[in-house]
Amino acid sequence: MATTSRRRLPALLGRRNGARPDAPIEGTARLGERTKHLVKRLRPGDVAVINHVDIDRIAAEELIEAGVAAVLNAAPSSTGRYPNAGPLMLARAGVRLIDAPDAGLFELLNDGERVVVDGGTVRVADQEVLRGRVLEVAELERQLQEQRQRIDAALAEFAENTVAHVREETDLLTGAVDFPSTKASFRDRHVLIVVRGERHRRDLKALRAYIRDVRPLIVAVDGGADGVLEAGLKPDVILGDMDSASDAALGCGAELIVHAYPDGRAPGCDRLLDAGLPHKVVPAAGTSEDVAMLMAFEKGAALIVSVGAHFNLIEFLDRKRGGMSSTFLTRLRIGERLVDAKGVSRLYNPSSTLAPAAFFAVAFAILLTILIITSPALNDVFELFWLKVRIWLGI
Repeated sequence: MATTSRRRLPALLGRRNGARPDAPIEGTARLGERTKHLVKRLRPGDVAVINHVDIDRIAAEELIEAGVAAVLNAAPSSTGRYPNAGPLMLARAGVRLIDAPDAGLFELLNDGERVVVDGGTVRVADQEVLRGRVLEVAELERQLQEQRQRIDAALAEFAENTVAHVREETDLLTGAVDFPSTKASFRDRHVLIVVRGERHRRDLKALRAYIRDVRPLIVAVDGGADGVLEAGLKPDVILGDMDSASDAALGCGAELIVHAYPDGRAPGCDRLLDAGLPHKVVPAAGTSEDVAMLMAFEKGAALIVSVGAHFNLIEFLDRKRGGMSSTFLTRLRIGERLVDAKGVSRLYNPSSTLAPAAFFAVAFAILLTILIITSPALNDVFELFWLKVRIWLGI
């Protein structure tokens, strides 16, 4: 791996050859209402134009990895509702982050045109088209600290919403969800549930030995399928609303299961039908992540290992979830069969491939020595062999 990672690219682009951190940035504008779709089209040095309220960690990581030089946001990057670290991650990585919620970014800019970002001003063909507010590191650090001190309000609202929705999603607890049949067998197997999250790449790397030795069934949740492919693996099943997984992931040969609304509406089917990809549908409440875990449980998995799953309040709020009723009910039903990837990587001791070979070599040497000592014929052969070796070596 190169010493200079892609994460540092924007900062290096802005500061190379003595350039000031606040120097004008020239790049190609790439527009996308949904950040998770836009990042697939971004190239190093681009200016990403997004409409993302409360930029979350995952979106920030993907923008940084894409190598963007600047981000123009048509929505508040941080509303103060909860401590979202995404904006600070971008600023610390050297990406110029500009909020312009009232500027009409998507009306004033066109996808693919060259723009110059000078401070908070954006020019096209030497003409100023809009102005926004640059979010600096010091301001974002102070803002994040203040938000963390007010987390109790977000927690109270989150808990109230969780309780309010528990009754609406009791099918997850009672086992009333009708899961489709699958070619992949879950019975008595370890199942790896891979979710597109802040940690899924690190988790997969930490689980290499476990995956190699145990060979678990891999179920990718929507965009998690691309993470599986990046790790050099192949998902057996992809489950989700099919809006985040790439075309390459959907066409990799995995079984496709579209997560539909409880009333049967499944917008994700349209994409698969257009691509001619066979699929099945599972109507269920809750998130695709929860449904994937519940499916593994209902189909008899011996152990369910979650990769990139969301477990704490900040992660849930980052994903724009006001409550966790489905997650609460799913974990309540699955119980001890569910473990986090970090727990597996810490507890799993991979068998050494050298230890058995070394043991066999030592045992063979001992047995051969015993045979030579106890057999006159073999002893003569050994002495003759040793004599030839000494002659050959000139000893």
